[in-house]
Amino acid sequence: MSDTRAIFDVPFALGMMALHEARDLQAPTALADWIEARLDEGLCWFDHADIYGDRAGETRFGDALGARPGLAERVRIVTKASIVVPARDASPFAVKHYDSSADYVTAAIDAALARLGVEHLDHFLLHRPDPLMDAEATARALDEAIAAGKIGAAGVSNFLPEAWRRLQAAMSHRLVAHQLQLSLAHATPLFDGLFDAVVGDGQVPMAWSPLGGGACLQGETGERLSRLAEERDASPAGLALAWLRALPGRPLPVIGSLKAERIATLRRDAAQTLDRASWYALLEAARGHEVA
Repeated sequence: MSDTRAIFDVPFALGMMALHEARDLQAPTALADWIEARLDEGLCWFDHADIYGDRAGETRFGDALGARPGLAERVRIVTKASIVVPARDASPFAVKHYDSSADYVTAAIDAALARLGVEHLDHFLLHRPDPLMDAEATARALDEAIAAGKIGAAGVSNFLPEAWRRLQAAMSHRLVAHQLQLSLAHATPLFDGLFDAVVGDGQVPMAWSPLGGGACLQGETGERLSRLAEERDASPAGLALAWLRALPGRPLPVIGSLKAERIATLRRDAAQTLDRASWYALLEAARGHEVA
């Protein structure tokens, strides 16, 4: 477990949700330059999903890796699948749904490898819990992908404890990572048992929307972050990430910005250490009341 946490011991992962919309990174060489610059800063984790840009995010990233020999060996890739959007549903219903079937998971892993132009995914996550999941069949597909060297480890995203424990019980390999919504603007998992279950089961928490879509920087929370940031010569957003990193298990935030300057600022400030009183003061501002 300690080795896994060490692998994730970086300030944050770089989320690729908006990559397909970044006009200045459309050219493979421009994106390769951007990736290489992030790697040189010590940021090696890139978070993908097949639905980001309807597969365009993974494809563009793969084109960039292909344009710059050697980059593929330095990047660490997380990708997710299991969400079928209406446009991809071949049924007459054109309905959004989840598919965690063994055949779908195996095909999704192979397709991600092809789009990204790599032979190995560091982590593959089931993007959403599927009530129709055949845990034994899905577990077998994930175990086989690990055994074949296609993925380094498997994990889940947005699952509740009983769902991931049913899957884990059928697997021979451990579920390593868990992406969940977590931020000052969405601290519910800290109080409903979800976060404790993630950490307690040995999964590395990855926090998506770690700034709450900007909500952390508004209202009373934003004001308190700003005052604290001014005292520390830091950025409010960076302190919001530091707040997350202070939690047990040191959650890995997944940030959405692709701007080099903002990434550099967040990288600097996410390393700040918050004392207990400051941490709780931010929590109080976010929840609108003191702890019981």
